[in-house]
Amino acid sequence: MSIEIFNQLEQKVTSAVETLELMKMEVEELREENTRLKQEQEDWSQRLSSLLGKLNEVDVEGREAPAQEQASL
Repeated sequence: MSIEIFNQLEQKVTSAVETLELMKMEVEELREENTRLKQEQEDWSQRLSSLLGKLNEVDVEGREAPAQEQASL
């Protein structure tokens, strides 16, 4: 094998290794972003559930009030 072919092979292997390392770093960044987004989604879900619970309380109270007013008549 000539030295020129060997040098080309070495460059390709080095390039492939560098690309793999960059891809590993990108995957790690994407995993961190995914974790952050999942937490954010969970936070929003809890807030939404809380708001819906408050609306249900108001709705239930609104339904009970007329019934109590009629009972006192």
